[in-house]
Amino acid sequence: MTLILNGVAASTAIKEQLKQALSQSREKPHLVVVLVGQDPASEVYVKNKQKACHEVGFMSSVKRYESSITQDQLFNELDKLNQDNDVHGIIVQLPLPSHINANAIIDHISPHKDVDGFHPINVGNLHRGQNSFVSATPLGILRLLEFYSIDVVSKHVVVVGRSNIVGKPIAALLLNANATVTITHSKTKNLMHHTQQADILIVAAGIKHMINKDYVKKGVVIVDVGIHRNDDGTLSGDVHPSAYELASAYSPVPKGVGPMTIAGLLLNTYQAFQERG
Repeated sequence: MTLILNGVAASTAIKEQLKQALSQSREKPHLVVVLVGQDPASEVYVKNKQKACHEVGFMSSVKRYESSITQDQLFNELDKLNQDNDVHGIIVQLPLPSHINANAIIDHISPHKDVDGFHPINVGNLHRGQNSFVSATPLGILRLLEFYSIDVVSKHVVVVGRSNIVGKPIAALLLNANATVTITHSKTKNLMHHTQQADILIVAAGIKHMINKDYVKKGVVIVDVGIHRNDDGTLSGDVHPSAYELASAYSPVPKGVGPMTIAGLLLNTYQAFQERG
């Protein structure tokens, strides 16, 4: 029987653990979200993050700025947050207006408060196998596999996609966890040859139904990071449902990786709170 990797169940368990950990603490972790402009999708994401913080007893604040804010002005605002001892985690909601360099803004966040795990120091520490904040989606994926007792040690994990947000950091995390990792991407020749060898297949390509049953072997574990809105309002992933027939386990879309991304952000925020100077 195929196991469904339910991200709602796994994230709920993590939230309960965090609530318990905070139950005896007078102080609470404080996450600040920096939001520039009025992008509707960003507004939804920010609301979801605030809701999750409230559920576990974290403080959360949103710093809103007009899309006309200059890069230097945003630097100054981040300086205030970096120096505020009552703020433990900072995330800048992307995308930013075109006149602002997103990488420069991310680099300006204190690495000790970079709970998105995007700062170059945290990225470097991850690749060195040192303690660091890790991008929330890869962290969530690893916790999802752990929740369902899926061991990655010595497993051949194939990652489809090489983004800085998912593909590269999940590959580094898995290497640190003693998996054997293959990264594929848009320029990989004969993609099917690689994906058919995967014990665990993580798909973060951003292409709807890119992977079907012809791309996988029997017994594979499939983690689908993609999310695409269909004309009828339903959601689909990067993996076609036909691939589920051969899988021993798979994460559905929705209610798979999505809730675990929020859980990863909460875990990072709690870590920042624990390690505060």
